[in-house]
Amino acid sequence: MNDASQPLAAPDGAETAQPVAPLPRLGEMGLANFAPYLMNRIMGRYNASLREEMAAQGLTTAKMRAMATLSVIERPLIRELAVYSVVEQSTLSRALDGLAADGLIRREPDATDSRATRVQLTEAGRAAFEALWPHMARAHEDMFRDIPDAERLAFVGTLQKILRNIRKHDL
Repeated sequence: MNDASQPLAAPDGAETAQPVAPLPRLGEMGLANFAPYLMNRIMGRYNASLREEMAAQGLTTAKMRAMATLSVIERPLIRELAVYSVVEQSTLSRALDGLAADGLIRREPDATDSRATRVQLTEAGRAAFEALWPHMARAHEDMFRDIPDAERLAFVGTLQKILRNIRKHDL
């Protein structure tokens, strides 16, 4: 094991310029300083704030996320919709079955790949999303209450950089 003050050898045998500092333990950081924990808490509260309205419309979080994505992205492939909606493909498939049964989405075969399916909102689906949107927008505004616009923009910019750092899809 290397001393943290000594340069480390790279796989090709060359020394790296910077020593690798030991990673802090979660107990040392604390949950309040661990970004994934904070992001999960925030999204949990956001989803909970919408649950009553979603239930009134017969929607689940997965259905809401799919509809929100479909409201801004025209006819994505199901695999793309799963990525943008942040929903496991098996969960999304069940959600899409329910949305299709309710007449809120339409599935169509992809013109270039017969194995792929594209999805889009129907007029009824767009209307249902538009009824939910004010609740989503209010929950979003509540998250940023008393946060100046400059901080909000910087925060969203940082989130976009984090997403680029961890992205696994070319979407």
